Amino acid sequence: MEIGTKADATSALTKIKKEWDTGRNPSFDDLSAYVLHTHRYTQTVAIKAVNQLATMRNWLIGCYIVEYEQKGKDRAQYGERLLKRLEEKVNCRGLNETLFKVSRLFYQEYPQLRELFGGEKSATLLHVSEKSAMPSHQFVTPPEKIVGCLSFSHIREIMTEKDALGRFFYETECIRGCWSVKELRRQMATNLFFRSGISRNPQLLLDSIGNQSGNSLMDIRQPFTFEFLGLDAREAYTEKDLENSLLIHLEEFLLELGKGFCFEARQKRIIIDDEYYFADLVFYHRILHCSVICELKNDEFKHEYLGQLNAYVSYYKENEMHEGDNPPVGILLCTKKGKKMVEYAIAGMSNQLFVSTYMLQLPDKTSLENFLLEQLKEL
Repeated sequence: MEIGTKADATSALTKIKKEWDTGRNPSFDDLSAYVLHTHRYTQTVAIKAVNQLATMRNWLIGCYIVEYEQKGKDRAQYGERLLKRLEEKVNCRGLNETLFKVSRLFYQEYPQLRELFGGEKSATLLHVSEKSAMPSHQFVTPPEKIVGCLSFSHIREIMTEKDALGRFFYETECIRGCWSVKELRRQMATNLFFRSGISRNPQLLLDSIGNQSGNSLMDIRQPFTFEFLGLDAREAYTEKDLENSLLIHLEEFLLELGKGFCFEARQKRIIIDDEYYFADLVFYHRILHCSVICELKNDEFKHEYLGQLNAYVSYYKENEMHEGDNPPVGILLCTKKGKKMVEYAIAGMSNQLFVSTYMLQLPDKTSLENFLLEQLKEL
């Protein structure tokens, strides 16, 4: 149900009633079926209506906050504590500082919603990289689609994408594929936007993830193919293709640091409990005299990834150390931007001084994070 479809809902219920009327002698099964069907339909319509109103409410809250910050006559006395003071003043469950921050961003990122409140059609055009030959005015999702087809939970996820074209891409594919919030989060974490950009046939890639219903609002054309990580155009780039390219560049990056890294293997096979595992990159550090195992995850940080890496480090300590070697160390890198992009795994090192010595020789987290961010900004 989209904005202004109350009449459609009434019409649908009238149709259900007419179907019931045509049954001259309904059975008990007919009774239970029509009660359940009517309940489920009205429940679905009600949920959609609530979601739409919540989205519109949040946009309006963001509008009020931004306009107060710009024009409020007493705004100076609140300063940076404005949103916290607002939470305390309204004192209403669900209306808190976090929601106010998100609502403010929502208002700023989606000016087209002004049309739903009788405002003029927004003339704001999205900024698109010069590498894209497509006019920017094509890439604004209509406000009715934003409010009618996406929950605010979807919108919050999409707003974590900083690139305006990327946000439009996820809006479009989320609507087209009827993604759940969980599926949207997974596709964003595995860089579907980037992979579509470097695929020669993006539609093939998008169809391969099971979203074959409906017509895409976004006609993805060849100019959308970006020069990304030096990859040649292919029909469709998988998550593994992107990960492999990042690993190649990571390998070059670590070797160029000139701090003792000697390349040993890619996709090094490890056998644990009769199962095969593969470490992405393995180096030997000639200064530390130890193995360095690197794992790159084309996803957001998860604790199980660090546990997996720690298992690899423990395996190397038990099976691959030679006389004169020091305990191995692991480096975990995640492509999802966040506080947990880089982690180290040092198994069985209880001597803090020894750990500190390792940290002096290994690349620091900032360098590795900057490397990944630069690679992902090659759009």
